[in-house]
Formats: sequence, structure tokens, C-alpha cells
Amino acid sequence: MTMRWRDKILVAKIESIYGVDPVPTGGDAILALEVALTPMEGQDKSRDLDRGYLGGQPTIPLDLHTKLSFKVEIAGSGASGTAPGWGALLRACAFAETVTASTSVVYNPVSDGHESVTIYLWIGSTRYAVSGARGNVTLRFNASDLPYLEFEFTGLFTMPSEVARITPDYSAFKKPEAVTNANTPEFSIDGTDFVLRNLSLAAGNDVQPRFLIGAEQVIIVDRSETLEFQIEATPLTTFNPFQLAKAQTAVDLQLVHGIGSGNVVTLDVPTMQMQRPTGLTEAQGIKEWPLRGIPLPASGNDQFTLTLT
Repeated sequence: MTMRWRDKILVAKIESIYGVDPVPTGGDAILALEVALTPMEGQDKSRDLDRGYLGGQPTIPLDLHTKLSFKVEIAGSGASGTAPGWGALLRACAFAETVTASTSVVYNPVSDGHESVTIYLWIGSTRYAVSGARGNVTLRFNASDLPYLEFEFTGLFTMPSEVARITPDYSAFKKPEAVTNANTPEFSIDGTDFVLRNLSLAAGNDVQPRFLIGAEQVIIVDRSETLEFQIEATPLTTFNPFQLAKAQTAVDLQLVHGIGSGNVVTLDVPTMQMQRPTGLTEAQGIKEWPLRGIPLPASGNDQFTLTLT
């Protein structure tokens, strides 16, 4: 039977016990795009036998794991204090989720107690199951485009199988608002508003499979966030990224996207160390600065927050 590539269903659910499949259902569906799967990563260990003749060597597959990447549109749940459909995915990327009923949902990075997910991907009638998955994520806001979360997960390998498809429920995913002047009402650095072309925040998780006797798991061993953004250049008397970088000065950065209760997404970086500007550029004949920054923790796990209200 011919299987159409776009005929995909993706579901994900937080695991209560690491690596134990919580059996995601249609209500755990993920509305994703640009799904890419590497189903059987690992190594092929050659036996390197001395047999008295030449020829290919038999191998044994080891350290089997799966990688899965996709994008999700950034949009609130439509109701303040209700987690969005992509909340479980952020939690599996070493984020804490704090829900204040009828008010807000806040995500911030955490150093310990990292959660994991089981993910099912159907392509046609074939189901690929990935347990014990942890991942990395990049937030991306580009003018005249949609805002996205770009995920890459690594998890334990499970043999693909033919399993009856579920019916996905995408009601937790709301239509996103384009990144425009009207829909993205604020972008500021150190309290000063700037004209923004694009911004990305990479979580920078170091995700590693760990295969030992007595334990096989995927762990996040370190994190190093990076911010990249491009703004219209201003006189240096207004904003001097060269001086800020040389003096190792930290500034705050804020981006607010979305209109109306339940649809507002706010990125706050309270302490960003400016990095050296690597060059100048232009767009439509206008001078622009491609800039970089490092979100720095103050007391720990507070280098940035993503707040939905």
C-alpha cells in the first residue's frame, strides 16, 4: 500500500517514570510541521574476525536511539492560565511549567529534575514510538512570518510496528498571529524600543544518549543559551552595542507577541550580556545590526522566562 508522506500523526505525553510509555492518545496530539525522523541512530560494531580470507565483516548494532525534529507554531491556548498544546514539549526540553489559574503560564529553564516524553509518530499505518525522549528547542520570531518553536528530540529506540491510527485532537492548538508591527507590540533592549527584523533564542541543551550496564537513558548534561537578533541601526548615542560588548555590560531584553487575553506570549531576558557585533548589514538600503547576546542566570534558572497571558 502506498503511504503518503504528509499522512502523519504526531502525539506526545509526559512520562511519570523515565522510559515507561504513558500511552499517548488523540488528546495528546501535536500540530507540527516539517517533521523529520532518523529512526535508528547508533553504531554498527564490526566484529573484525580473522577468518583466513578477505571479505566483508559482520556487524552488531549498538546504542540504538531515535532522533525526531519538527516545528510548532507559537500561540497561546486562548485562555489565560491554561497551558498550550506544546507545553509538554517544552517541559521535555528542561523547562519548568508554572500555571497560575486564570492568569498565566510561565516557562523557565531548570537545571535538575528534567522531565521526559514518549512520542508516537504515524506515517501511514506505521507507528514509530520514541520513549525517554528529551530535547532541544529554539524560539524564532521573524518579521512577516509566523513564530515557531523548533524542536529536536532524542529518545530510546523502539521497533516500528503496524498499529491502528488514532484520531488526533488538535483543539489545544490555536491559530498563530503573524509577527508584524500590529501583532508584536513590543521589542526593547534596556528599556529602549527598537525596530526588529528577527530574533531567535536557542536553549543550547547538550542532549546525550547514555548507554551503560544497568541504565540506558537520554540526558541533558549542560545548557548554554544564545540570543541572536537583527535590528535597525541607531546613532551610537542611542544604543552602542560595541561599548556594551567591550564593557561586558548586561542589559534586559523583552519581546511581546500576540493580542488579547490568552494569546499574549512574552519573552523576558532580564540579564543579557551583549556579545561582540560581528559585522554590519543592510536590507532595502537601510543599515541594520546583526547582534548576539548571552542570557545570564542571576540566582539560577532565571536567565529567561516565556510567559503566556
